[in-house]
Amino acid sequence: MPRSLRRMITVSALAVMPGLALAQADPVSQSALPPAVDSQPLSAPNVGAAGLLSSATTGLPNDLWTGSDPRSIATLIAAVDLPVPAMTRMMQTLILAEAQPPRGDMRHDFLDSRLTWLTSQGAVEQAVALLDITGVDDPRLFAHWVNLSLLLGQTEPVCAKLDAEPRLSSDLSLRIFCAARSGDWQRAALILQSAETLGEITGRHAELMVRFLDPEAGNGRDLLPPVRPSALEFRLFEALGEPLPTAPLPRSFAVLDLSGDNGWRAQIEAAERLARAGSLPPNRLLGLYSLRDAAASGGVWDRVDALQNFEAALQRDNDDLIGRALVQVWPQMAHARLLSPFAEMFAVELEGRTFEGRAARMARRLMFLSSGYEELTADMKDTSAEAQFLTEVARGLPPQNVPALPHAEAVALGFRGVEVPSVLRDQLAEGRLGEVVLRAMALFASGADGNGQDLSDAISTFRAVGLEDVARRASLELMILDAERALQ
Repeated sequence: MPRSLRRMITVSALAVMPGLALAQADPVSQSALPPAVDSQPLSAPNVGAAGLLSSATTGLPNDLWTGSDPRSIATLIAAVDLPVPAMTRMMQTLILAEAQPPRGDMRHDFLDSRLTWLTSQGAVEQAVALLDITGVDDPRLFAHWVNLSLLLGQTEPVCAKLDAEPRLSSDLSLRIFCAARSGDWQRAALILQSAETLGEITGRHAELMVRFLDPEAGNGRDLLPPVRPSALEFRLFEALGEPLPTAPLPRSFAVLDLSGDNGWRAQIEAAERLARAGSLPPNRLLGLYSLRDAAASGGVWDRVDALQNFEAALQRDNDDLIGRALVQVWPQMAHARLLSPFAEMFAVELEGRTFEGRAARMARRLMFLSSGYEELTADMKDTSAEAQFLTEVARGLPPQNVPALPHAEAVALGFRGVEVPSVLRDQLAEGRLGEVVLRAMALFASGADGNGQDLSDAISTFRAVGLEDVARRASLELMILDAERALQ
């Protein structure tokens, strides 16, 4: 970077921009940028209806949102808690489904809330794929694309798009960043100076931008990072040689460590964080666990070592060895809240094997946690009260006897045919299917917190609208995972 740039940054804006003083004497605008104007050709497609999953794939009708108020849907999407992986998968399906947006959604509010949710879950690639369909010619969609692209390290397309269509963003920090990356340091400095003069970039953020353009400007002072940095701020700190740790940051920042550039441990921890949210395929997590031998002991390394030993036991095809290895790896995965991905990886491998004691219970629960729960448990010989109850739930049958499992009584009532709440029945009659599903998910979350009636109502509602697999799998996961948490 030219040393003369340091002086350029501190030169008065009045000296480099004649006429600015007169403009400030009688201001008519708060920005030097042209105003953003929303426009859309009459023949443009309805981008709010875009999705990655067709109706044929999801089984959901194309009009599941049209009867609802867009603000209510946005509020529900942002607020619904997801206590078990089955609820997360259901939300992902709703978010990614091709479907007409709610009536009255004129400014892509529904699409905006979907992209926000995907980003919050770390589903960055899915969000980018959705934007690939919709395009980013709307300023709100462009803002999402900028954030996601910076998380993925794809800065050149962002800057090229902004240079071609300046109307898409009024973010002066982004303009400074792009100007500097293109080598136009003088233009970047002038934008920063005018932004500071107009009060559009202030405080610590202004100091960050100054140091980005001139790293020596801080005179050795530490620059405190923001508590919740934007993706652009993260990249600015990285450019200064002061990369921020991703662990305390929102889940979307975990994708930055998946490349392995920050070490194997950071890579595994990021993958685990995303896998817990359902945003990373279990097989990808397994690949990282198996990459090399554990580098140390304690924490994540104990988990890596236990899982590699379990894989080795499976390869030797000896039930005694597998059972002992299962007893060792199970608490590691339970502590990391990764039993559901673990089940997806290994439940099929345990089908038909003979175990004793704790290993038998763990293997049984693993099968009920997997996506193949119904098939894997069809010929189960276990006659314990827990196994019988879980088998009845897995088959959608009204359970006869209730074992000592968390939430078992409420789950049993849900499968015995509790009536759908009247308010949800009315909403179904009004064509508000998507909203009803979201409200049933909220009831399930309330039930997971201990409200048994809400849990029974949620299960009954899922079954009434044809989401039988969701009702069964979510119930199995809730009982088993809460039982495991109680043991820790």
